[in-house]
Amino acid sequence: MRVVDEGHIRAAPARVFAAAKEVEQWPAILPHYRWVRTLERHADRAVVEMSANRPFGPLNWPTWWVSDMWVDPARQEVRYRHIRGITRGMDVVWQVVPEGDGTHVTIIHEWDGPPWPLIRWIAANWVIGPVFVHGIASRTLAGIRRSVEAAPIP
Repeated sequence: MRVVDEGHIRAAPARVFAAAKEVEQWPAILPHYRWVRTLERHADRAVVEMSANRPFGPLNWPTWWVSDMWVDPARQEVRYRHIRGITRGMDVVWQVVPEGDGTHVTIIHEWDGPPWPLIRWIAANWVIGPVFVHGIASRTLAGIRRSVEAAPIP
């Protein structure tokens, strides 16, 4: 499974990168995020527990996962490896690149699917990837865009 969400944000790459890597602040700016907890912190790495809702009309489906997260300031990337939850083994990268009057952000999720014989590929490519991963990542990117573009320039 490979899910790509991307878009342009009218703000400096440094501001966008700061918002992308400060995941503990996401519940304050992203209404679909229930919580983000840092379980371990190291120099440029952390283990984070995250929970977000995937809305279906008036109903919310709660999701949860734990990721090893590391930040590469030189490449302007934030990377995750899901280590607990149904998406265990999923690799995620946020890429922040200067573009015109702002920043181009790409979020890539890659995963072989859950360890379920026979339906692994179907579950990953027909349900989890397009419905849940894209549903949450697209809202996250839109929320980061709203927050960064609305913030006063320091």
